[in-house]
Amino acid sequence: MSKKQRNPLPTVDIIIEVAAGGIVLIERKNPPHGWALPGGFVDCGESLEAAAVREAEEETSLTVKLIEQFYTYSDPRRDPRHHTISTVYIATAPGLPKGADDAARADVFVAGQLPEPLVFDHRRILSDYFNYKQTGHRPKP
Repeated sequence: MSKKQRNPLPTVDIIIEVAAGGIVLIERKNPPHGWALPGGFVDCGESLEAAAVREAEEETSLTVKLIEQFYTYSDPRRDPRHHTISTVYIATAPGLPKGADDAARADVFVAGQLPEPLVFDHRRILSDYFNYKQTGHRPKP
């Protein structure tokens, strides 16, 4: 009898910087409820970059331009639903977000004024991002 293969699921998260200043977060419609970076699962046959652009548009109604791959987060406890590995991108977008798909709403926030609760490991990701913007240093494994 063969054992069912279990692997982590690939995901993407996108830190969207908007021209008005700040970054976009979404309020999730589905559990776990709370605020999160736009993102989601990578479809079979889809690149990480294509998934990031697709998920950003689906959840925020923004057309993003990916600037750089920021970091990959793989703590098995980062998502209470599954073991996921998320590659995080930094992107820019014109305009203001509008929540869509599985985002109840989307809004723009700045460091020090983030909403509660932040779900998954997104507080850590955002802390790493704001530190990177100030110092130029990426997170260390």
